[in-house]
Amino acid sequence: MRVLPNRFADSIRLMAVARELRAREGVRRCEVLMGTPANLATLGGLGVTADAGPGDLVVAVEAEDGPAEEALAQAERALTSDSLGGDDSASGEIAPRSLAASARYAPGANVALISVPGEYATLEAHRALSAGMHVFLFSDHVPEHSEVELKGRGAELGLLVMGPECGTAMLGGVGLGFANVVREGPVGIVSASGSGAQETACLLDGWGHGVSQIVGVGGRDLSRAVGGVMFTEGMRLLAADERTETLLLVSKPPAPEVVLALAEAIPDDVRVVAAFVGWEGGDAPFEVHPTLEDGALAAAGVAPPDLSELEQLVDRRRSDTAGRALLGLYSGGSLAQEAAAILEPELGPLAGNLGRRREPDGGHALFDLGEAEFTRGRPHPMIDLDVRTRMLEDAARDERIGCVLLDLVLGHGAHPDPAAELAPALERVASGALIVARVCGTEDDPQDARRQRDALSAAGAIVAPSNAAAARLALRAVR
Repeated sequence: MRVLPNRFADSIRLMAVARELRAREGVRRCEVLMGTPANLATLGGLGVTADAGPGDLVVAVEAEDGPAEEALAQAERALTSDSLGGDDSASGEIAPRSLAASARYAPGANVALISVPGEYATLEAHRALSAGMHVFLFSDHVPEHSEVELKGRGAELGLLVMGPECGTAMLGGVGLGFANVVREGPVGIVSASGSGAQETACLLDGWGHGVSQIVGVGGRDLSRAVGGVMFTEGMRLLAADERTETLLLVSKPPAPEVVLALAEAIPDDVRVVAAFVGWEGGDAPFEVHPTLEDGALAAAGVAPPDLSELEQLVDRRRSDTAGRALLGLYSGGSLAQEAAAILEPELGPLAGNLGRRREPDGGHALFDLGEAEFTRGRPHPMIDLDVRTRMLEDAARDERIGCVLLDLVLGHGAHPDPAAELAPALERVASGALIVARVCGTEDDPQDARRQRDALSAAGAIVAPSNAAAARLALRAVR
């Protein structure tokens, strides 16, 4: 283990370094994280004690002595480089260490991307607003009252506060956070869900439509406490963009009274539709759909994809899969929610951390691997596939499981080749169970969605054209 005092790195950089270390020969496990109390508690659960504070970096490696020292040295080199490109000798330019220094380095910038521990994020966001910048707040663990204060101030200043826990945005053609490469077009997306924004944008792109901009707002914006402040601002901003002809609003189930209040922000000359995952009806001032797919279909004005060929593939295996258990392993939270909304009415309460039945009993189960119990002290599953790989290996040995349902979320910031890494475990699962997968991405993404789909198919998976379609095919397999 090594502690690097007074050395901050954002979560994206920590994830990248951890991924490189885990790929080293002889490294069985490693954790690269800031020394926050929660992270130190996670290390303690692994039997590691570190004398570190929230502003210190901790690198813990499990390996033999030689490989461990080499991995620690590599991590220290990567995490103590101040150069903008990560190589001091290459450019000689020192990376800014504060918001003010960053503004001097890029004087024309009008968006601040903030990814610091939650206890420091509020102050940095206020500093960005004071500097006249929109805020993309990737940080989590920001108190609700701080979010309300930040968003109220942002609205007064005419500035966006996207977040906290904002995973995705696309402003002026530039992706922020986990972002896909999608074509430009007439649909503007305001989303309280990162993976929901990605799924709808990728569906639109696949159908030949495009996106003007994406404004992420963080998952709590449509709650009673926050009141849809940034949803309102995002709708107004995108409606003012002459490219936007339709607004697509995306969220997990919102507070009904907040939805009604959005009527004040509906523009006169722009159509508004919503994809509120799991929506069970109720009054709304615009057209609301209960799945991401249905909302995207309505925004694009196209017909649902034909699943008949894929249904035939599922039916050929039903003699093996019907009556056996379904296991869902998701990296996208809203994708998991969408699957649950489709599956639970037909299968009954699901086990897992997302379903309504909390006690596992060998029946159907659905997991959002991006939740805290799986990400505390380790990278997000869109980047780090270790947890999902282990669960797939377990599933391959479990004769009760008849179908495994999963997503691959592509784009900037995500794992560079997820299908290739998962393929060996998927092949073992496919020998005894059906695999249904959704690739959320485009062919212009760094990972190339077509290449990922082909690799999944080669490993034995049925690849669906949408996450909702994948859930329906999995349901067909086990019902």
